[in-house]
Amino acid sequence: MSVPCKAATFDGPIGRYVSSEGCERGFCTNCGSSLFFHASGTPIHAISIALFDDQSGLPFCAEIYIDDKPDYYAFSNETKEMTGAEFESRFRRG
Repeated sequence: MSVPCKAATFDGPIGRYVSSEGCERGFCTNCGSSLFFHASGTPIHAISIALFDDQSGLPFCAEIYIDDKPDYYAFSNETKEMTGAEFESRFRRG
């Protein structure tokens, strides 16, 4: 199951910084809260689930950088798992 999102508008006191090669993160410039992860050169923005008032209908269907996940970190449902290398080769450009 996936949740299609054709367009997103980021409005407000939003800052961006390059967090690693080919990636940037967005944050609130007022309070510093994390807002999103963006793979530069792509339309992909991984938006923090905490931004939604009602999270009950949102599916949890994918994990990225699974190879960096601590051993004690486990989720109860099955997800699509991608290593950092798999994610970067599939979604990063340039």
